[in-house]
Amino acid sequence: MSSEIEEVDESKPPQVQPGDISGGVGAGGGTTEEEALKNDVYTAAAYGDLEKLQRLVEGEGQSVVEPDGLGYQALQWAALNNRTAAAQYIIEHGGNVNAVDHTGQTALHWSAVRGHIQVAELLLKEGAKIDAADLYGYQTTHVAAQYGQTAYLYHVVAKWNADPDVPDNDGRSPLHWAAYKGFGDCIRLLLFLDAHRTRQDKEGCTPLHWAAIRGNLEACTVLVQAGKKEDLIIQDNTGFTPAQLASDKSHRQVAFFLDNARRVYERRCDGVTPIGKIGKLGLAPLLWTIILGMLFTYMHSVIPGLYTLNLAAFFGLYAWSGVFSASAGLVMFYKCSRKDPGFIKMNTRDSQNIRDDEPLLKTELENPALLAGNWSQLCITCKIVRPVRSKHCSTCDRCVEQFDHHCPWVSNCIGKKNKWEFFMFLILEVSAMIITGTVALIRIVKDPAAPGSFGTWLSYSASNHPGAFSFLIMDLFLFFGIAVLTMVQASQIARNITTNEMANQMRYSYLRGAGGKFWNPYDHGIRRNCSDFFIKGYHEDIERGPDHRTAGPASDEESTAGMIQMTHTTNGDDQAQLHQHHCHTNGHGCKDHSQSGGKGKPEAGHGAPLGLGLGLGLGRNGARHHARSALPV
Repeated sequence: MSSEIEEVDESKPPQVQPGDISGGVGAGGGTTEEEALKNDVYTAAAYGDLEKLQRLVEGEGQSVVEPDGLGYQALQWAALNNRTAAAQYIIEHGGNVNAVDHTGQTALHWSAVRGHIQVAELLLKEGAKIDAADLYGYQTTHVAAQYGQTAYLYHVVAKWNADPDVPDNDGRSPLHWAAYKGFGDCIRLLLFLDAHRTRQDKEGCTPLHWAAIRGNLEACTVLVQAGKKEDLIIQDNTGFTPAQLASDKSHRQVAFFLDNARRVYERRCDGVTPIGKIGKLGLAPLLWTIILGMLFTYMHSVIPGLYTLNLAAFFGLYAWSGVFSASAGLVMFYKCSRKDPGFIKMNTRDSQNIRDDEPLLKTELENPALLAGNWSQLCITCKIVRPVRSKHCSTCDRCVEQFDHHCPWVSNCIGKKNKWEFFMFLILEVSAMIITGTVALIRIVKDPAAPGSFGTWLSYSASNHPGAFSFLIMDLFLFFGIAVLTMVQASQIARNITTNEMANQMRYSYLRGAGGKFWNPYDHGIRRNCSDFFIKGYHEDIERGPDHRTAGPASDEESTAGMIQMTHTTNGDDQAQLHQHHCHTNGHGCKDHSQSGGKGKPEAGHGAPLGLGLGLGLGRNGARHHARSALPV
């Protein structure tokens, strides 16, 4: 018979069908069997009924060491449902923390299914082997990745030095499984821990291949952002790239993303060739040349003509104030381009040396942000836990504090440390454009020889005042774009929010309040926001008021309310099912097959067979099969 797991309400007694008795008791009277199920150590361990467990062991002499009828240990059932007290009692009365069932799984494997850190900590302290593998080569890190238990995975790696990149018998690492199942946070953590991004399994597939096969856009995005161009062109044993697999599976959005990513990599300047070095400079030299050219034209074609118009001396000072404003703007432009925008120091330590002495990047793994489960703050490239509101700039290849945007016109990121200079540059240049534009317009309009009709006047101005006329056209062309940018920046400064946060507000949990609506915890009102920015030169990352965006931690009772119940199926096909995805080489068409019986695939998290890799010990290749086996759901 195949054992199944099922989520039930703990407040209700276990519902047992006649003949479904733990311990392998044969079919008989329904009442006797139900009573037997209620009074065995396996059910008591699963439900954490310590009083009943003591009565059965000490009063009736039942053993906690013997497996049930399906080969599962009482300690495994306690670990599956996070029954720490029951697990402790079983261990104290002879339970072996490294005892295995018929699939080679230990209680530690079972604790990883639902990410129960408390019982896992108990097992490990009592001597559980962190590197124990089942018949399919799955270690605890594999199971945690298969079920998306990021916090559990983080705990066993940070504290117990579990290997986050160990391959199973098919050459698939936890990263393969996380990519296939689409668990973005697990992928981020594993890549942060230096998991081999391009590891190929026995089918030649990398994690990106499996993410593409399943159509997991988030998984593909994380892998591509952390990878290189070579990741996108690796072929599996049948000659398919990730993009080709996604297209073959009709995952058009994923296929488009991967193809576009490859094209972006091909167009990207590497910074080594002469063209690449020029490209790294950005557009700052061009903007500098435009501003200086316009200043030269203004001073030699607009201002000299004012002296022939008999204007007031005050107007002359007004005209020259435009030059002073533009010059001051150039100073701010230079400072903004050259100043550190708030780069966060990269972790340059050799992870291979750290692995010998302590868990990978242990000092970073002990960061409070990770202890709180903020996995989005992991930077895979810089190998740091970046502060909130920070972001990795793909152009600068650095993490920037209070990242606003990367501005190609200043050839630098705009962040916490140079946003003041950037905004001052915008203000000064907009002011200069308003002054110089009005002066140029008055210079042309006040010409006493200008004709009366508009069309003739335009032709006359272009031919008789080419410098002033061309300056006015260029000034108007640039003014509207820069003025809009200035107003947008002013609005964001008044609300203490960045361009990146405005564009990606749904990605950041700290910008969502009650009911999932937008809520900026750093907005302290226009007066304080503006005073902090203009006086200090930056905004402080201080949250306002009580943090009501997330609920508090669940109580012990709530965290274990959805327990997993032991049930036994009564289907005539009692053999465990072995599901496979056979991906044929002519297009990778996936089909499901079973080695025995004919049951349908169980739903994820409900009715998943524990006997085969906790519901994921699937995809074993038979010798008669020559097509590629795909990872199971």
